[in-house]
Amino acid sequence: MKINLALTLVFAGHLFFAQDEKHLKNLKMLTHGGDNAEAYFSYDGKYASFQSNSAKWGLKCDQIFNLDIEKAAKDSTYKPPMISTGKGRTTCSYFLKDNKHILYASTHKSNDECPPVPEIKGKYLWAVYKSFDIYITDLKGNITKQLTETEGYDAEATVSPKGDKIVFTSDRSGDLELWTMDIDGKNQKQITFGLGYDGGAFFSPDGKKLVFRSSRPTEEAEVKEYKELLAQGLVAPTAMELYTCNVDGSDLKQVTHLGKANWAPFYHPGGKKIIFSSNHHSKKGYDFQLFMVNEDGTGLEQITNQSIFNAFPMFSPNGKKIIFSSNRTNGGTRDTNLFIADWVD
Repeated sequence: MKINLALTLVFAGHLFFAQDEKHLKNLKMLTHGGDNAEAYFSYDGKYASFQSNSAKWGLKCDQIFNLDIEKAAKDSTYKPPMISTGKGRTTCSYFLKDNKHILYASTHKSNDECPPVPEIKGKYLWAVYKSFDIYITDLKGNITKQLTETEGYDAEATVSPKGDKIVFTSDRSGDLELWTMDIDGKNQKQITFGLGYDGGAFFSPDGKKLVFRSSRPTEEAEVKEYKELLAQGLVAPTAMELYTCNVDGSDLKQVTHLGKANWAPFYHPGGKKIIFSSNHHSKKGYDFQLFMVNEDGTGLEQITNQSIFNAFPMFSPNGKKIIFSSNRTNGGTRDTNLFIADWVD
């Protein structure tokens, strides 16, 4: 049988094939069912923390897991250990530099049950739960510290490559802004101030800059809608562009001007390019592919083209691998799974 060896993909010990994803080599499927997302490498590159709502694991909403990447790549039945409490809803986990602790946001202190998912007919919305706070856990699931206690939404935290700073999103000032704090939760400081949803921030490889998504409404109707939704604990993430700034918030620059939803940005290991998810090219709206762009917004390049959802890309600390979420090879279901690949520049 003649086959195209340009891209050989592996999952559960089987081969499958894709085309034109030239930056991805030796793609492997790491999860098998449910919605699995926001997988981020440990600093040694051996593990990834992520969130899942897999029904076969008995979950009603997202909980945080610690994935042994080597085990997951070899065994489709492998269930990683859950490190969140199993109560409430969780989101946005990230390893600390010691590889022994993970931070994540959770609503469990407010209520043991999953908070309700918003439903407003005709609109795609994200809930901004006021009960989210940020916690640090050890790898056995023991919470060792609560980093935020301010009333309101505190989530979307990530850690600097230096291991000294955390960036997160909070609405404590009345809008969804970026904040930074020391690794122990001290010195919490607001660093963005423009109206709109600023979130999903990540540090540059040298720890000096941030890249993030923002809605930044300007038209009167857009501003009105944004404020009305936020008052209900909601955001409409359908119009977002990417921005960069220094860690103190200075030198704010808009990177993309593509329209629609551009989000989940992460710096390329070289520190001069940004990989992200976008549907700007789609006529129907729901077709999210990974793209790469220079820091100044030039040189846009499409990275993926398989399936209609690819997001949450992250490069390994050594820059040799990439992990991301995709609904490819899900057998026609709505499942979103984690994939890892060798990165080819």
